Amino acid sequence: MPWEHFQHMADIGIRGIGETPEEAFAEAALALTAVITDPAKVAPREAVPIEGKAPDREFLFLDWINALIYEMATRHMLFGRFEVTLDGNRLEARAWGEPVDRARHQPAVEIKGATLTELKVYRREDGQWVAQCVVDV
Repeated sequence: MPWEHFQHMADIGIRGIGETPEEAFAEAALALTAVITDPAKVAPREAVPIEGKAPDREFLFLDWINALIYEMATRHMLFGRFEVTLDGNRLEARAWGEPVDRARHQPAVEIKGATLTELKVYRREDGQWVAQCVVDV
């Protein structure tokens, strides 16, 4: 599984794992959606562009996750497909999704934001990239 959750007190951690930092960011975004609903239930009907810039890769990841949370809240959407491009400390991405359908998606929680807790973006010894943080639910 390229994404996973990890427990953290009353909140929940999201972790994306991939061959590249971009894949790890995208997989973490799927983990974010999976906190709310099954990502497989989210149809990629509409693309939403997301851009970001931060002083380092970890804060760029934090901004990415918070941008997704913001887009979900303000557009009343869920996202199930992601494309991420990183250029230094700049991010250009697209998130595909659809409006929330309470009957079909059955949202479990509302995510308030990404936190600095357990915030890490790193390359493991096996070469895989990991991007993770704890989200406030």
